[in-house]
Amino acid sequence: MKFSETLIPTLREVPADAVIASHRLMFRAGMLRKLANGLFAYLPLGLRVFRKVEQIIREEMDAVGCLEIKPAVVTPGELWKESGRWETMGESMLRVKNRTGADFVVSPTDEEAVTSIIRDELSSYKQLPLSVYQINTKYRDEIRPRYGVMRAREFTMKDAYSYHRDEDSLDNVYQAMGAAYRRIFKRCGLTVIPVRADSGAMGGSNSEEFMVESEIGDNTLLLCKTCDYAANVEKAGCQPDTPQNSGAQAVKMEKISTPQTKTIAELCEYLKTNAHSFIKALVYRAVNVERDLTGAPGCAGLKRRRLAPGTPEVYDEAFFLVCIRGDLDVNEVKLAAVLKAGDVRLASDADVERITGAPVGFAGPVGLSTVPVIADPTTAAMTDAITGALEADFHYTHVAVGRDWKPWLTADVRTVKAGDLCPVCGGELYEKKGNELGHIFKLGYKYTKAMNVRYLDENGVSQTPIMGTYGIGVDRTLASIIEKYHDDAGIMLPMSVAPFHIVIIPIKYEGKVNAAVDFIATELKKQNIEFLIDDRDERPGVKFNDADLIGIPLRMVVSEKNLPRVEMKLRSEKDVFLVEVLEAVEKITAIVKDKVEKYC
Repeated sequence: MKFSETLIPTLREVPADAVIASHRLMFRAGMLRKLANGLFAYLPLGLRVFRKVEQIIREEMDAVGCLEIKPAVVTPGELWKESGRWETMGESMLRVKNRTGADFVVSPTDEEAVTSIIRDELSSYKQLPLSVYQINTKYRDEIRPRYGVMRAREFTMKDAYSYHRDEDSLDNVYQAMGAAYRRIFKRCGLTVIPVRADSGAMGGSNSEEFMVESEIGDNTLLLCKTCDYAANVEKAGCQPDTPQNSGAQAVKMEKISTPQTKTIAELCEYLKTNAHSFIKALVYRAVNVERDLTGAPGCAGLKRRRLAPGTPEVYDEAFFLVCIRGDLDVNEVKLAAVLKAGDVRLASDADVERITGAPVGFAGPVGLSTVPVIADPTTAAMTDAITGALEADFHYTHVAVGRDWKPWLTADVRTVKAGDLCPVCGGELYEKKGNELGHIFKLGYKYTKAMNVRYLDENGVSQTPIMGTYGIGVDRTLASIIEKYHDDAGIMLPMSVAPFHIVIIPIKYEGKVNAAVDFIATELKKQNIEFLIDDRDERPGVKFNDADLIGIPLRMVVSEKNLPRVEMKLRSEKDVFLVEVLEAVEKITAIVKDKVEKYC
């Protein structure tokens, strides 16, 4: 292909809103243009790179027996109402009505649509296991889209879905998908960190995220210095530590005056102690709670309902007092998982006063009967603690768990941080920032039960299949490649995803130079080597700068001065070398093959 025959509008200036390398360089290299906030158009060069990433994904999905399909991007709202996610997905889901008033969704994900298709086609155990995938457009109405295609409103996902007779079959495919993901990211030149993760709105039991280390990452990862433990902070656990005030039974609990001291820091100063001595008590509001609250304090009047037929019953709203050691923070994702809730947030000041009878800052578990009390294990051994007295300007001292109060439920809701101890080996944990590129889930029966998917087993008995789902963000993967492979001059794409393998730059595209370029181009076509000829009437410096900017891995300069040899240079290296025209194609083919195989 010739430069003059395509559209590569390179820029010298950096877009004002571009704050990360991939965003800046994709615009400057003429790969991408902005239509609106969070909405982008790929130009020809960017689309070529996008298709390379997409093809690697497609090849690895095909290799594990996954069958490609293409559902609609706009899906009926009825399917989301069947699964119960019409209400729980929140404002990020773009809902629309057609001219007849029927509800539709611009798909943020496709569990409902694909499960609906499988429901109509599945009849016998002989069809299982069954795995299908799509590479399709998605839309999530992000509050604050940023970083170009790294976090856009419209994006492309590879979504795969598998259906099985039992857990063993699901686990086999889950492991195969994990291995395929590792191959995909390796072929793209990326080193990923597989981490334990929370399943979130997707539901299900086990899940694993594939993270790439990034300074602008949305996720905090906890990794062990000693073993291979790695987890998202939302899921990370740690070994229990013994509180300083545990051991012998405390003296009798005492109520003391603590005027104008609402925070842990203020109390530490006032009482001349440290945060380890406190039971921090926080009131949370949870919505769409699946956990059974029968017999729980303050929950007698709560009514349950189903969000959709076939889904579990939920409480629309419930409040809880969560207790944790004073130096620690509550992990709201863990809390939501414990309660099987759609969302949990700190209660309003008005709700706190209504529930505890005291202003914010004086809540505590002693004597509280209006809501269930959830205790993190860090409070379980505290026998001489300080906590709120459910009265303005008063706290209790010498509080003992089990003697002075008992939790309704004890569960890990602690936010793990750097310096805590690994739950596997006891080594020290440290933090990294990461961006999620892929996520695999064992969904269980969440969608197949809700949507009444059935098949007949070998005995003619109707059964429900178990399900898994597996996603990769194509745009985010592309952006992450550029985040890793760039320098001050521009992009440095790996050969496996480059838009062209080589850029050919003729100096004065005429006479002998023209003949040499045409000869090399003809021979490269025979070897399926992708090339771009920069035939523009521009100064050599402009062409060299653009070649470096757009990131093509190999550059050839053809000039009358060097003929019958040509000058070649790898984008990632400084040195240039000369090759005879008649040997150039063989040399180029060998380099391309070697660089592609490097990531296989």
